[in-house]
Amino acid sequence: MTQMANGMTIGRLAKEAGVNVETIRYYHRRGLLDEPRKPLGGQRRYPQSALERMGFIKRAQQLGFTLAEIQELLAYSDGRNWTPTRDLARRKYATLGLHLAQINRMRRALKRLIAKSLAGRGRGCCPIIASLAMRD
Repeated sequence: MTQMANGMTIGRLAKEAGVNVETIRYYHRRGLLDEPRKPLGGQRRYPQSALERMGFIKRAQQLGFTLAEIQELLAYSDGRNWTPTRDLARRKYATLGLHLAQINRMRRALKRLIAKSLAGRGRGCCPIIASLAMRD
């Protein structure tokens, strides 16, 4: 039997998933990944489905889902819960829109400060530092 047929050690799972072992352990504590039973005198072995679950988690993270949201998505992973899954995705989409608007405001403010800094040509206090030092 191959190593995959017997399952993977936590180190092998971490390597295959592109994470470190502590991430796997953290996912156990969060309830995102089941921890296999440890046989008497042996090592825990993770099935192929654990690697697939890790891929699911990573892809969800790439879309901006938090671990709490991923746990919710995992509850719908049978693919039959279209409405709650779609609702969660819509909420995430809206949240990302708010973040994007905030980032764009920050970029515009930085652009203005950079322009002031260039216009000042090194005379007086740097407008970037002055802006950061201002009290609200």
